[in-house]
Amino acid sequence: MNFRERLRHFTWSFFTLTMATGGIANVIYTVPFRFRGLDTIGTIFFLFNVVLFLLNISIISWRFYTFPETFSASYMHPTERLFIPASVVSFGTLLINISQYGLPHAGPWLSRAVVILFWTDAALAILSSSGIYLLMWSTKSFTVETMTPTWIFPIYPLLIIGPHAAILSKSLPPSATVVDIIIGGFTVQGIGFLVAFLIYATFIYRLMTQKLPPESGRPGMFVSVGPSGFTVAAVLGMADRLSANFSQDFMGDGPMAAMILKVVANWACLWIWGLAIWFFVVSVGAHWSCARHDGRFPFAMTWFSFIFPQTALITATFAVGKAFQSGVIQILGCVMTVALVIAWLMVFGMMIRAIVKKQILWPQKGEDRDEGGFTAPEKQAERRLSTMSLSRITSNALASMKSNGKAG
Repeated sequence: MNFRERLRHFTWSFFTLTMATGGIANVIYTVPFRFRGLDTIGTIFFLFNVVLFLLNISIISWRFYTFPETFSASYMHPTERLFIPASVVSFGTLLINISQYGLPHAGPWLSRAVVILFWTDAALAILSSSGIYLLMWSTKSFTVETMTPTWIFPIYPLLIIGPHAAILSKSLPPSATVVDIIIGGFTVQGIGFLVAFLIYATFIYRLMTQKLPPESGRPGMFVSVGPSGFTVAAVLGMADRLSANFSQDFMGDGPMAAMILKVVANWACLWIWGLAIWFFVVSVGAHWSCARHDGRFPFAMTWFSFIFPQTALITATFAVGKAFQSGVIQILGCVMTVALVIAWLMVFGMMIRAIVKKQILWPQKGEDRDEGGFTAPEKQAERRLSTMSLSRITSNALASMKSNGKAG
């Protein structure tokens, strides 16, 4: 099979790569203990992610143009469609990185542009998330037995709006516009976390009644870490900027309102941070059986779940350390950052190896494989051709029998 045919299987799941890479740039930006060269490392990840994002957009557009039937198939496939929001999350992560690494080095035009892009991203996140869930609920019935943590994935576009608002509230000059961004970011983040929290309950019920997912699907368990982690980073980041942006008469007494909201946010987020840590520990423990055996299971793009949700946990850890002025917690976050960068290098290397070894970008090896009654468009075409050929042969045989009968 030539590489052109292999790109037929370039699915939406490849945007998990750009999510993870942009997440690494985000984590590096939030490291509290800075040293010369750290900004350069973060900028390299940011620019590399821009290249990867443009490459993903180009290849998947080429796939849909060259093989038009794969576009509708990607929306109907029970697994691939779950990864469609990954493109929106990648776009949002890219905007976060622009606000982090671009604003300090650009003119006022970028400050105006990022505000417009923020509201655009928020609208896109709401539409894409609700749209995918509506598509899922209207085209297929699901059971608890088939539940996977990736059911949370379509809500992820909403979960990075709050962190985006927190970054903008820090990067932009204090103004009423920033207050609007904080209010909007807090609202959208709340929607995302509450929906994810409801799905958490289904996930726990599935674990209690059906045991752990198959080993090949366990990397997706880390997806459950993200909602809590992103919410903590978002709420604490926005709460920290309230006093600088509230007017004196906001809610009667601006400074008092900012102080009360900050104290409430700090203590409430401890619970949510603990929930993220708990899901992280459970997800790590679930991989013990994989390591205890031969430690081998085939690579899939879901392996980037080892990276992106943990970027949320680390940024939340830094935010909690800052809120409670805890150097120990911040040092813990730095240790986790080093481990995460090493993990990203390993997973990225395994992805390249999987492409060479034909473990991905290959028929029946990716998220577009036949499952749940879904058949790939090319196979449907083959079946139709086989049926037509069989019908033609049958018709010819009957016609031959009739002609022989008449001759007799």
